[in-house]
Amino acid sequence: MHIPDGYLSPQTAVAMTAVMVPIWGIVVKKVREKLKKRDVPILAIGAAFSFIIMMFNLPIPGGSSAHAVGAVLLAILLGPWAATIGVSVALIIQALVFGDGGIMAIGANCFNMAFVMPFIGYYVYRAICGQAAPSSKRALIAAAVAGYVGLNCAAFITAVEFGSQYHLFRTAEGMPLYFMYPIKVAVATMMSEHLIIAGPVEAIATAIGLHFIANNYPDLLRQPRAA
Repeated sequence: MHIPDGYLSPQTAVAMTAVMVPIWGIVVKKVREKLKKRDVPILAIGAAFSFIIMMFNLPIPGGSSAHAVGAVLLAILLGPWAATIGVSVALIIQALVFGDGGIMAIGANCFNMAFVMPFIGYYVYRAICGQAAPSSKRALIAAAVAGYVGLNCAAFITAVEFGSQYHLFRTAEGMPLYFMYPIKVAVATMMSEHLIIAGPVEAIATAIGLHFIANNYPDLLRQPRAA
């Protein structure tokens, strides 16, 4: 799902970064207000988990990749704002140090995986889980569905960002300047691998992660995290 450099126009990349800058500002404020000191190590561990799980990439034709993210599990544990900052840190380190995802595309990658995914996944989880205990079967199903839905929503937005470049930016002869496939091809290719492969992996990882924490560290889940 990482967008490499050269697949988004500078106009799009800058616009996506401009969208994320105020989001990051709000994130820092929210985390300072709501995150307790004892939760900071959990955030760091969650960011490390997200970093590691995103390194297992399945290449997608056209230059992107399919992989799990771990953002929804972090959102369930600490809230979606904390998940945004944790996954953003993981994505920025990947881009700057490991070249996984473009530097110019950091804003777009963070919007898709660190903002859209944890927020959608968190609200799906809360809607399905309701007042059920985190260790209950209902909560585990909610976590799996939330992880699956959150990941695929992020993948869909990524595909639209890719495909829109084909339609918006061309030479005078009609050749695409950046991404070489139209939206329908980008969406079909991206979504097929995320719906069939990466989505189920994300669902399983989210449910297993919640099950492990609920049974071994239940104090982390006693109070629902507010958005």
